[in-house]
Amino acid sequence: MPQEQAVDFAFTEEQLMIQDIARRIARERIAPTAAEFDRTGEFPAENVRLLGENGLMGIEVPVEYGGAGLDAIGYALAMIEIAAADCAHSTIMSVNNSLYCAGLLKNGTEEQKRRFVTPVASGEAVGAYALTEPQSGSDASAMRTRAVLSADGSHYVVNGKKSWITSGPVAKYVTLFAMTDPEKGARGISAFVVDTDAPGFHRGKTEPKLGIRASATCEIEFVDYRVPVENRIGEEGKGFGIAMSVLDAGRIGIAAQAVGVARAAYEATLDYVKERKSFGQPIGSFQMTQAKIADMKCRLDAATLLTLRAAWAKQQALASGARYSTEASVAKLTASEAAMWIAHQAVQIHGGMGYSKEMPLERYFRDAKITEIYEGTSEIQRLVIARNETGLR
Repeated sequence: MPQEQAVDFAFTEEQLMIQDIARRIARERIAPTAAEFDRTGEFPAENVRLLGENGLMGIEVPVEYGGAGLDAIGYALAMIEIAAADCAHSTIMSVNNSLYCAGLLKNGTEEQKRRFVTPVASGEAVGAYALTEPQSGSDASAMRTRAVLSADGSHYVVNGKKSWITSGPVAKYVTLFAMTDPEKGARGISAFVVDTDAPGFHRGKTEPKLGIRASATCEIEFVDYRVPVENRIGEEGKGFGIAMSVLDAGRIGIAAQAVGVARAAYEATLDYVKERKSFGQPIGSFQMTQAKIADMKCRLDAATLLTLRAAWAKQQALASGARYSTEASVAKLTASEAAMWIAHQAVQIHGGMGYSKEMPLERYFRDAKITEIYEGTSEIQRLVIARNETGLR
């Protein structure tokens, strides 16, 4: 018989501390303003600054680089709390933590970490991640943005467009992926960190999105933009690998975000079915409603546990160097589809009130959808999982 092993679901004091900080900010500052930011689409600059001041914009970033110095589990717990208050705020937080800071921490030089991570992790500036292009979404290797090394080898000249850049309208620094050797395809992609205040950087209009409306998104364009060679992240031609490894971490953040919005929709529904009466009794006493509540609870718990497992796998990978792409994709796929399903059921149970902007259910429904799309669609997650399981391409 296999040897029995204890399963410990206890959180550390530090993990509970960051969760408590996130919950307090979420309830006191973010939740009361979420509907208005959603209505106007205004970027919540003051709230984002508050998140940074409390270590939430760089949770896994070491203290010496302006972060909180905690771990992936603490990050997931904090993300869930922020997303439960407002998905848009958690999107800004996710890109900062998972895509921008994580990539530089893992692949950047000491000088790059101090110069480009510190201000972003501390909340003084906002970071962004530029991989997607108008003609290349899931197929990142089809990108057209070019970075050509100058004759003297001192800088690259960048030309091209990137689309759907979260925090693009407000970001000070951007992690950019561009082709340095187009003939090599994915192996010809390199990564850079760029300053948006430099000449040649241009922002397009802010996208009018269905959900996460307070998370500013736009197209960005580079026209003869000069990026110093010392701003290249890692070796030339290693950008695709950097992008994919960063997305593994990012998918855990999106899974946590999905758990947060799913929890908010579930808890609102649980309160509603106890109070709303029909035919003289609470609608929560009807068997059809009870079946929906049971299914919502099961999907929420499964998503939560798989997200925490992925965060745990990431922690183990930091020590062993192993990949955790399967765990991240399983969590992202399960949590995002659970969020969409739970939000759908929540609107249905609330009936007409669920469809009204007077209640947050319709916002949860709109926000949940994006978790099935960005940082790898549900279809891409299924490909990642199946290919990792079978070893077939």
